[in-house]
Amino acid sequence: MDAHPVPAISPARGLPIARVRDVFSPEDVEQRLRRLKAQGQEREQATLCQTYERMLERGPQRFAVKPSGIPDIEPLVEQLPNFRAVLDDIKRHVALAQDSSDSLEITPLLLLGPPGVGKTHFAQQLAELLATTMTLVPMSSMTAGWLLSGASSQWKGAKPGKVFEALVEGNYANPVIVVDEIDKASDAQYDPLGALYGLLEPQTAQRFVDEFAEVPIDASQVIWITTANDERGIPEPILNRMNVFEIAPPTRDEARRIARQLYQRLRAAHDWGRLFDEEPADDVLDRLSTLAPREMRRALMTGFGNARLAKRERIEVQDLPAASGGKTRIGFVQ
Repeated sequence: MDAHPVPAISPARGLPIARVRDVFSPEDVEQRLRRLKAQGQEREQATLCQTYERMLERGPQRFAVKPSGIPDIEPLVEQLPNFRAVLDDIKRHVALAQDSSDSLEITPLLLLGPPGVGKTHFAQQLAELLATTMTLVPMSSMTAGWLLSGASSQWKGAKPGKVFEALVEGNYANPVIVVDEIDKASDAQYDPLGALYGLLEPQTAQRFVDEFAEVPIDASQVIWITTANDERGIPEPILNRMNVFEIAPPTRDEARRIARQLYQRLRAAHDWGRLFDEEPADDVLDRLSTLAPREMRRALMTGFGNARLAKRERIEVQDLPAASGGKTRIGFVQ
């Protein structure tokens, strides 16, 4: 399914959309739809018919984005300093695609590290950096193997999988798809990773068949990011298809920088932010640096709220949630 040059369009961050790419063949879809109608299965397979009609209505072409230059990763490193090695790897892949007609290809990534270090947040930021979209596939909540690859239309309530939805319902041929907590997938009743064996290989991914729609889809341009706490739960053949990065918790100084960046982003994103000092206090940063990155935002929102209740322009340490060894619900400190 070839990519066709089109005039460059400049979306956010100056990353041009340089090409469009067919992600399926309309002829394949029309053939499947005609067969259903000839068999008189329109009522029994109403959802499948609607899916085919939706595909034909949207058409097969999706944007394939590629940076026109090497993106500046330093602002993202400031937010997520413990991800520098991953970002350097992304830069190498982008460099290979420069000054050529090749599409951007990124070797699937495994982000390995403890909960709360910012793995999912990193994936969202990477999608924004590359001017594409992100789809999250949470393996920890799966009870069957259909979430990636879809379920047969013969089953009640069946529907397409996340890969199909990202490509057919989305606008991009190369979205970021995050398989979150891939090491938890073995707990499912059926093998939810079966589809990944082919999806992580560009040659076989070019004709990926969703079990619901049963028409080939070009998933070869998908940017795959998987996250895990423990690589021992990942089958070796899948592990071998990915570049593995161990993401350590940020150091104290890195955590302080993350907290400061987050304070400034929250302040800038809300009108009430103008009521607060431009910089957080040092002792507030010290307290926040003891938290996992995912907990910092909630703690800061609590701090902002408590400071406003006290009619202050500055968050103080006592405005933040009290440190606790257990899992407690964060709310305003009374």
